Amino acid sequence: MPNKKLDKKKLEYYKKLLLKLKESIIHDIYNMSQDSDNQDSGDVSGHVLHMADVATDMYDREFNLGLASNEREILQKIEAALRRIQDGTYGLCLGTGKPISQARLKAIPYAEHCLKYQEELEEKENIRR
Repeated sequence: MPNKKLDKKKLEYYKKLLLKLKESIIHDIYNMSQDSDNQDSGDVSGHVLHMADVATDMYDREFNLGLASNEREILQKIEAALRRIQDGTYGLCLGTGKPISQARLKAIPYAEHCLKYQEELEEKENIRR
């Protein structure tokens, strides 16, 4: 059974991991917005675009918006994880209060729940659908 509290060295490791991930996501969102701005400036030569080209452009924009929305959601979870580091609750499941495994935190440093509780939540969500 892992320790209830993570030591300072491990907390610092996860904090750096979260900050690096945050920086990467912000960079990705910025690049997506730049790509979208570049697409908006499109061809203004007076030529009519083919309907398939317009549809492809619209799909690409919608896809990028979906990605950006997902990235923003992850950013919020990263911010919440950084706050949990500050208040001393990082690494504890928000649902059960039990420790989240080190392997899970390395894979998903902004994880809010231990694997067992997360599986229970997903199972309940699947039943509702």
